[in-house]
Amino acid sequence: MVTLRNRYEVVRPVYSEDSFAADHEKVCRHRKTILHHMKEYLTCDSKRATNAVLSLLPIIGWMRIYRVREWLLGDVVSGISTGMVAIMQGLAFSLLASLPPSYGLFTAFFPMLTYFFLGTSRHISVGSFPVLSLMVGAVVTRLVPEQGAPANITGFEGLTQDQQRVLVASSVTFLVGVFQLAMGIMQVGFVVMYLSDTLVSGFTTAAAVHILVSQLKFVLGLSVPGISGPLSIIYTLEKIFVQITSTNICDLVMSILIMMVVFIVKELNNIYKAKLPVPIPIEVITTIIACGVSYGFNFKERFDVGVVGKMVSGYETPIAPNMQVIQNSAVEAFPIAIVGFAVAFSVAKVYSIKHDYTIDGNQELIAFGVSNIFGASFRSFAASTALSRTAVQESSGGKTQIAGLISAMMAMIVTVALGFLLEPLPKSVLGALVIVNLKGMLMQFSEILYLWRKDKPDCVVWVVTCLGAILLGLDIGLAVGLGVELLTVVFRTQFPRCSVLANIQGTDLYRDHKDYLHIFEPKGVKIFRIPSPIFFANIEFFKDKLVEAVGFNPLRVLRKRNKALRKIKKLLKKSNDTTEKGLRDLFSQTTDDMNMEELDLPTDLKDLSFRIDWNAELPANISVPRVDLHSLILDFSAVSFLDISALKGLKMTLKEFIHIDVDVYIVSCDAYILEKLHSCMFFDDEILTSMFFPTLHDAMLHVLDKHKDKKSNGRVLTDTKL
Repeated sequence: MVTLRNRYEVVRPVYSEDSFAADHEKVCRHRKTILHHMKEYLTCDSKRATNAVLSLLPIIGWMRIYRVREWLLGDVVSGISTGMVAIMQGLAFSLLASLPPSYGLFTAFFPMLTYFFLGTSRHISVGSFPVLSLMVGAVVTRLVPEQGAPANITGFEGLTQDQQRVLVASSVTFLVGVFQLAMGIMQVGFVVMYLSDTLVSGFTTAAAVHILVSQLKFVLGLSVPGISGPLSIIYTLEKIFVQITSTNICDLVMSILIMMVVFIVKELNNIYKAKLPVPIPIEVITTIIACGVSYGFNFKERFDVGVVGKMVSGYETPIAPNMQVIQNSAVEAFPIAIVGFAVAFSVAKVYSIKHDYTIDGNQELIAFGVSNIFGASFRSFAASTALSRTAVQESSGGKTQIAGLISAMMAMIVTVALGFLLEPLPKSVLGALVIVNLKGMLMQFSEILYLWRKDKPDCVVWVVTCLGAILLGLDIGLAVGLGVELLTVVFRTQFPRCSVLANIQGTDLYRDHKDYLHIFEPKGVKIFRIPSPIFFANIEFFKDKLVEAVGFNPLRVLRKRNKALRKIKKLLKKSNDTTEKGLRDLFSQTTDDMNMEELDLPTDLKDLSFRIDWNAELPANISVPRVDLHSLILDFSAVSFLDISALKGLKMTLKEFIHIDVDVYIVSCDAYILEKLHSCMFFDDEILTSMFFPTLHDAMLHVLDKHKDKKSNGRVLTDTKL
């Protein structure tokens, strides 16, 4: 069935850039100088001061529109639900950081207090995140190993191993906060854009593998020292398999049972989430039951089960970061800062789009920076957000960060008054809860096949990032993945898919001539398109592809013509016979070799008494490549910038074609590029502004009009209506 489409007709002159500029006056815009921008940035008035305060304290913005009757109940219910999950995850993720479980409750409390005032997201649940916990734990085990002496750091004297580890974790967290705060103040929130979804997916999948391996010792009830650095996962697995016969059966059975129950209930939560007012807090339920069973049957003594043990009651006085720890962990702290912000920002962006409000990346950096600095002072470790916890906060009715504040208050209540109830909790239960919550991250392995079918360079980024992070460690793996990702960008721009275009009959549209059947390609005209910026790295590729498209090398043709012409001129001095036979006799004689630089100059026909047709049949002993091209059109519609190196190479290439009598036209050139060409003295006696046209169709009509007396195959393009 034929669908009726709207039609349009435009009657206008054929424009070049020169004629268009003559007919249409352009507004002269005065660009601001750097000094003007600085002056504007530093100028302060009441309006800017108000905006600055609202930007720095986003709480003012959403508190002014807070609907108490509609939102308060949902925030309270959400805060309680999220708080229970945050408490369980805080206890479990502290094991990943190689810290006593009670310090996970600190991370669920202190960072949230400052984010409540400074954060722009109304829905993310700030607290521990397994990947960050694992990255902090790598630094902790490196400086304070379970077996052997700790690093030689001033400030460790007189401290127990747990206290040393807490000092290391808080110092690293302090440095993470400093990095994030500095990036926020310098307005470099855009840095997260360099971490693509593919890279983050591969990285978090690798982190899930690390987390899984790190929790096996708790699930199996084995004593395995923490190992950090490249190939640490291999060494950890080796130590686990060496001790596999010493597995604590009680820990193993309890862990398997917990994982099965939690997995089933979580699946039911997903299936019936539309009918359930709040998700079933299965982690809390299983934790309470496990605590009661462990206490009632005295698992610690009867089955030698490792338990949480003594919980810190209340909060301790603030501590200062250790400068030596900071110096020894700066390399690890920076990727922790980047990953923590990237994960939080991506989750926050999802919910801001869903609920129609804006978030500010730079303010988020400031908020997390201050939160981590503040939390580190009270012995918490690096905070971000967890997608599962944020999903609970949003799905259970949370509208603002009041829900987050209530969840922090619940963590405070447990720390101050109820912590002793968690002391008989088996560590294997916490390990099982961590493993079962890895389902989402581990399911990302399925992306490999999808990426391989849809985008192979992205698939390479995913696989390299994942393998690098698994084998070399999360910090080095992230750097490797980022490097490969940037290489794919360079690869895509350095080797773009160039094409030769042709007109779609009856339209003013041009497409790749390989993709369509009914096309029009005038004889002697070639349209070449490069879909990327032209810069120092791909200018030679551009030249090679252009030569491949036209079918000859213009410089080689020019040299052949000049060599033949020099031979003609030199031999004509010895003979006045310009007949065909006389010229054949002349060409049969030998001449001296020409200077290569002279051969590159334009062909000079002034002194000849006859006209040379280079495409005519020439004597057998002289070879000049035939050139059937009279017009070359370069489509620059996808060229976003030219650098100086590319500009020089482009100018040289254009002149090579002009010197062999091929007219060159550039179409759809960006106004910024045109300005740059003028400012860089691109134009001269050979390269003229009249070569530039606003559209491809304008250039084609101009070419056909210029060569209308010559024969051409196919339909006449000027019959096409613009």
